[in-house]
Amino acid sequence: MSDIAPIIVWFRQDLRLADNPALLKAVDQNAPVVPLFILEDADAGARAPGGASRWWLHSALAALTHDLRARGSKLILRRGPAQQVLSEIIQASGARAVHWNRCYEPWRISRDAEIKQQLRDQGIEVNSFNAALLFEPWSVTTGSGTPFKIYTPFWKAVRDRPIARPEPAPERISPVNGLVSESLEDWRLRPAQPDWAGGLRETWQPGEAGAQARLANFLDRELADYGTYRDYPARAGTSRLSPYLHWGEIGPRQVWHAAQHRMEQENLGTAGWKFLSEVGWREFCHHLLYHWPDLPEQNWRRAFDAFPWSTSQEHLKAWQAGQTGYPIVDAGMRELWHTGWMHNRLRMIVGSFLVKDLRLHWKEGEAWFWDTLVDADLANNAAGWQWIAGSGADAAPFFRIFNPVTQSEKFDPNGDYLRRWLPEIAALPDPYIHRPWHASEEVRRQAGVVFGGNYPRPLVDHAQARRAALEAFQQIKKDQ
Repeated sequence: MSDIAPIIVWFRQDLRLADNPALLKAVDQNAPVVPLFILEDADAGARAPGGASRWWLHSALAALTHDLRARGSKLILRRGPAQQVLSEIIQASGARAVHWNRCYEPWRISRDAEIKQQLRDQGIEVNSFNAALLFEPWSVTTGSGTPFKIYTPFWKAVRDRPIARPEPAPERISPVNGLVSESLEDWRLRPAQPDWAGGLRETWQPGEAGAQARLANFLDRELADYGTYRDYPARAGTSRLSPYLHWGEIGPRQVWHAAQHRMEQENLGTAGWKFLSEVGWREFCHHLLYHWPDLPEQNWRRAFDAFPWSTSQEHLKAWQAGQTGYPIVDAGMRELWHTGWMHNRLRMIVGSFLVKDLRLHWKEGEAWFWDTLVDADLANNAAGWQWIAGSGADAAPFFRIFNPVTQSEKFDPNGDYLRRWLPEIAALPDPYIHRPWHASEEVRRQAGVVFGGNYPRPLVDHAQARRAALEAFQQIKKDQ
């Protein structure tokens, strides 16, 4: 047994062993390691994970437990206030140091600073590291030293910066025996009555191994055509790495270098950089959240505070349920509910429909995505919704209103995606699958489509809704 005092490695959104600087630094010191995960109940300023995220977290922790055990270690699970739990584990283990990887939610930044100071006041060494981002948010500024507000110059400023190479997982982790762990099952992170997670189980393999398999599959099969097919939801043309990145089952350095290596091997410059620019967008979202911590709660462009939002609960529930009468919107919302994920093109379409056709506040969409997405991430979710609404940094202008029919015809021309998620209209001929209301009563009857029965009429008329949205926007522009 080593006479070096144990080091606590506090896992958070870094549920992996490879390229985990907090863990690797502890192992490098030849110290016994206490791998610790704390389930914190939401308190003032914190936001509890949604239902889909809780399901993912259960499986991710089970995978991490397995991976640690294979290296001679044990994950300690505790529930409660972080400061209290850390103090208990320090006392029980005799640890004299705590390592963690930084998180960037505003409440975590301030809370972590308090914990760091309190522990240091007690004579405990505390070290924090960057495992979640390519660049620390405070390290990227304009020439005048201010935060970037537009993505393109941000991307130009960072894309050629050197990125540290990821480190492999340790082969063995010295354990600390005698520490009691709570039961993962007792945390009841997974739904039981009813169990709505069947589609999630069919779709995902949470954990570090699942992340690596997903990355390898993407590089082997999709990266070369990424620029061409990334907007077509019927194809598996995107990486689907977002939930793994959120929970840190894979790190952005790993993704970056793996993609760069494949780009060099196969001369995939254009497609590869298009994909890496999406990794850059993730960085930009965290940059925005760091510099504007009220991004999830407040309009970045304050003029939108005066926008006359609708409060129709009928419209909101129809949108949530995929019952708007616009097939591409409904298919996207059905995919979300079944798999916990939605194709990025669909996120823009359903978001535009909520905010501009229905004129419901973007925060309604942000809240629904937070609860139903397995990749729900505070920075990405808030920045994405504000982008859609036109109220955010580098946002799509409000007058860019997606036409759900033309978007459907362009990106799902054969209706393959629609037929997968909307079986009740699958028998409609191709010309009508994108707009069932144009089909004659006889065509609908033969296809088994009954308006008001198994499929709704359109909730609103898109052309009229577009005009109303633009009139409302012009009004707040006058009032500025």
